[in-house]
Amino acid sequence: MSREIYHSIAELVGRTPLLALRGFIHQHQLAAEVIAKLEYFNPNHSIKDRTALAMVEQAERSGRLKPGYTLVETTSGNTGIGLAAIAAAKGYKFRVYINDYVSLERTKVVQAFGGEVIKFSEVENFLEILEASDGDFVAATKWLENNVIAKLPDHYFTAQLENPANPNIHSVTTGPEIWQQTDGQLDIVIAAVGTGGTISGIGQFLRQQNPAIQIIAVEPGVNSRPSAENPDPLEITGVHQFTDIAPERIPPAMNTNIYHEALAVETWQAYQAAREVAQSDGILIGESSGAVLHAAKIVASRPENEGKKIVVILADSGLTYLSTDLFNGDVSIEQLKTARAQLADG
Repeated sequence: MSREIYHSIAELVGRTPLLALRGFIHQHQLAAEVIAKLEYFNPNHSIKDRTALAMVEQAERSGRLKPGYTLVETTSGNTGIGLAAIAAAKGYKFRVYINDYVSLERTKVVQAFGGEVIKFSEVENFLEILEASDGDFVAATKWLENNVIAKLPDHYFTAQLENPANPNIHSVTTGPEIWQQTDGQLDIVIAAVGTGGTISGIGQFLRQQNPAIQIIAVEPGVNSRPSAENPDPLEITGVHQFTDIAPERIPPAMNTNIYHEALAVETWQAYQAAREVAQSDGILIGESSGAVLHAAKIVASRPENEGKKIVVILADSGLTYLSTDLFNGDVSIEQLKTARAQLADG
């Protein structure tokens, strides 16, 4: 029997499958077909494996990343996991600055790969800078880059918020995969927005192939965003607001001209959809994927979309959320509607 042997996890990134969510469609009596791009089939269980590999390889080609260097990034989790794994495989060190509220699993996985984890609260003045900027993560990250990261010896900051390799990898891999896997027979693509790289790259490629394909972007609902009245809401990990905010608060990786419609989803709705599809189709997905699925329910229920094919980008696995209430049956959806963020243990 012939065997195909790979020589690096880099060779395992991409080529993820599409799955028609038959159970989910039946459960909600949807008239459109909902097809999931299962990005948790990447080696470290998220779409950010693509981004991490692309940013590292681009830096190597440019000569900015040299042997013995330390890779550095700020992230809500998945990019850090992807970079930690790639760093380990390629012989680099890795340091990540991470939100205090991310799940415990994300921190543990990065550390398992030999990465160094520094929480935002451990960086002097960072939380004050973030608060003073009214939660402007783009500005706070730039401050961190200029005042902390720039002082590190022999490092390369991957800067996912503005790195062109972020959207580009989806234009040259994820988008073409979807086009080929569907034989070009798709009508709508739905993806959540964090850095904006995923939807920008996929949208760019698919709209070039067929301008009629609709691109729908998902952001947090008003009750799932920090505000003066609600400073610590239960947020959707890795999903950020991009409408009705100042342009400078939008990550440069995000092409705001690429999408046709933006849908706002509350955290409890994302949790509900993730719980539903776990039991209807046997797939365990993360919070942002739940948000995308809830948006798909809305879009697939519209009369004008009857019979159409909707591809949803399910960005990561639910395995890194098991310490949270995402799949905690003791916490009801009603309770989640008023839940607040909780610091991860450990």
